[in-house]
Amino acid sequence: MTLPSHARIVVIGGGIIGCSTAYHLARDHKAEVVLLEQGKLTSGSTWHAAGLVGQLRSSASITRVLKYSVDLYKGLAAETGLETGWKMTGCLRLATNQDRWTEYKRLATTARSFGMEMHLVSPEEVKRMWPLMEVGDLVGASWLPTDGQASPSDITQSLAKGARMHGAKIFEGVRVTGFAMAGDRITGVKTSDGEIGCEIVVNCAGQWARQVGAMAGIEVPLQAVRHQYIVTEPVPGLASDAATIRDPDRRTYFKEEVGGLVMGGYEPNPQPLPTGDIPNDWQFHLFEDDYDHFEQHLVQAMARVPALEQVGVKQMINGPESFTPDGNFILGAAPECANMYVGAGFNAFGIASGGGAGWVLADWVMNGEAPLDLWTVDIRRFSGMHRDRQWVSDRTCEAYGKHYTIGFPHEEYESGRPRIVSPLYERLKEHRGVFGSKLGWERPNWFAPEGMAARDVYSMGRQNWFAPVGQEHAHVREAVGVFDQSSFAKYEVTGRDAAAALDAVFAGDVTKAPGRLTYTQALNSRGGIECDLTVARLAEDRFYLVTGTGFRTHDLAWIADHLPKGDVAIRDITEDWGVLSLMGPKAREVLAQVTDADVSNAGFPFGHVREIAIAGATVRALRVTYVGELGWELHVPLSATGAVFDALMAGGAGAGIRPVGYRALESLRLEKGYRAWSSDITPNDTPFEAGLGWAVKMKTNRPFIGREALVAAEGAPLKKRFAGFTLDDPDAVLVGRETILRDGAPVGYLTSGGYGYTIGKSVGYGYVRNEGGVTDAFLTGGRYELVVANEVYPAEIGLGPFYDPGNARVKG
Repeated sequence: MTLPSHARIVVIGGGIIGCSTAYHLARDHKAEVVLLEQGKLTSGSTWHAAGLVGQLRSSASITRVLKYSVDLYKGLAAETGLETGWKMTGCLRLATNQDRWTEYKRLATTARSFGMEMHLVSPEEVKRMWPLMEVGDLVGASWLPTDGQASPSDITQSLAKGARMHGAKIFEGVRVTGFAMAGDRITGVKTSDGEIGCEIVVNCAGQWARQVGAMAGIEVPLQAVRHQYIVTEPVPGLASDAATIRDPDRRTYFKEEVGGLVMGGYEPNPQPLPTGDIPNDWQFHLFEDDYDHFEQHLVQAMARVPALEQVGVKQMINGPESFTPDGNFILGAAPECANMYVGAGFNAFGIASGGGAGWVLADWVMNGEAPLDLWTVDIRRFSGMHRDRQWVSDRTCEAYGKHYTIGFPHEEYESGRPRIVSPLYERLKEHRGVFGSKLGWERPNWFAPEGMAARDVYSMGRQNWFAPVGQEHAHVREAVGVFDQSSFAKYEVTGRDAAAALDAVFAGDVTKAPGRLTYTQALNSRGGIECDLTVARLAEDRFYLVTGTGFRTHDLAWIADHLPKGDVAIRDITEDWGVLSLMGPKAREVLAQVTDADVSNAGFPFGHVREIAIAGATVRALRVTYVGELGWELHVPLSATGAVFDALMAGGAGAGIRPVGYRALESLRLEKGYRAWSSDITPNDTPFEAGLGWAVKMKTNRPFIGREALVAAEGAPLKKRFAGFTLDDPDAVLVGRETILRDGAPVGYLTSGGYGYTIGKSVGYGYVRNEGGVTDAFLTGGRYELVVANEVYPAEIGLGPFYDPGNARVKG
């Protein structure tokens, strides 16, 4: 078959992700698709994958993606005539200590929240289900009956046949050598068999995805790691339908295969490949058996399944697998290129993800936006620092080593730090700051009192910072604190048409007079919230945009992609400005000590921006709050940040000013009911469902992205609504995804949770769902409980802030 001269969509890579994407493009969208594979289908990492298929993740959307994979694999053979090797054996996850058991109780709650069946079973039940297992050290296990296993090569071939049946063309032995480009757009794919013109490229090249992306100027932050497993000779007494086993405290996994066991693991000392490019001829490449490195898994496996001591090894697989710096896979539109999408970096669960990833990626390609909230896997979660291959390798190895460690809440990565620091880093260390990291930036999470170790001690209960953070929280409520928020992402939008262009992108009215601030969202075509940020109008043709640290690449790309043509430009100026947030009832008193500007309420009202002088620097002051107290964000030229901080600390000494960290910020905002993007508000949620309809310019009749979806929904009852909940029990630790019960029936789950120190209660937020509509009467008419780590606690619902000092205190 001769390579065509043109195709609408070219998919690169014939592993399970590429074949699934081509299949869904052809089946669901009738798209003209050509798939190119440099070797044979399944070559790369698909052919040597272990084939375990799990479904539960901490994200509802990703769990839905994995559940879709299972549903697809169940029925694919009937469509294509090619078997997939799918077996719904269920999966047992073993726990040998109380922290792991608490993790499983939380996972069981998450499963219930997401509509999945998961049970917690005793060691005796584990022994009954898996008689060959040693269970003496077990506390118990979780049991997911719908998990299973499949044959990676068989699934891929079945998907490829299905893609062909629906019109896709697949070419093997065709290597991509480069791209024809027009600006930031690919116009053609150069191959070993000639060039093929195209409109869209989907990079599913597996471990080669990084170098394929680099040909178009795109960074795909992957690191290949040697991943080993063995296939044993038949094990006497092993049932053919034996459940797959994950034994994370021993860092190993098992599945039955042809009467024997497949056994592998995730070691804390992984073996990364060099950071250079992967050779093109590695399609079916394996490394030499490395029993010295693998011995740590063998010892643990034989202790768990003693029968392994008497069984020979049929084969060892030691192959390269692509992993990512945060353990999540990579999907979506590459920010550096107008028409390349990526599906790669599946962290050894590409088989579990493959069906669903191909489904959502195909939809994303065809519609230009993700069909659901896929932020945790969006390629735009990365930034420029991810071009540093050594940093990516180090962080990826740490993530690999954590694959089976206990998932403590609020745990921070340690490798590659510090990467980016504000000018206050050393000053805040002297104040005994304990730092976390967000998109490379070091940020103080809390400050340790004298006599206490300045470090996090992780646990499943209240962690060591709980009391110090409470003191910081109280200080902001009662006096004044200063937060270093220099890591905020910041953009400048300029041009004669800037106001009209932003008005077309944002749901809020950003066309207010110069000197005014607007909190606004950018919506997708479904009316879901893609970004939320603050827009300050500095002049008729100049705007200053501020958004969250982690959303820097995503929000810039979203806005830039959707700006109408005209005299308008957007640029990232994050490193130009430091940010000091001065918050608390004494904030005005402190600010008046360090500037001659009029900072009275009449001279500087809420929702305004002014340039004021502090310590010889011209400071961009934004009168806004995220903690529910009087305050300003002081945006300072980066080089002057230290001097302005010193001036505030000196001028505020009489008011008791002190630095405050992000953990206190989180508890303060929870009490006040402020939403956080990526948890409380997402692309799945509209402003009206989120209780943010007041921020949308519906009454103006001016067009903006998402307006049509909101208009179409007007008049119909909302099927879900955002609400807050409090618990009186001091031992209930809320971390998010806890199930909401109304009159005993599940109606949703928490999107975020924490503790409100002022009100002395745990606080959580989430969406209450009801197909018949969620009215105020429905919300207030029920009896509520929260399921926390599988325990049920009485809860009180709240439809407004749990803490409210009154507008006079915040805006006066």
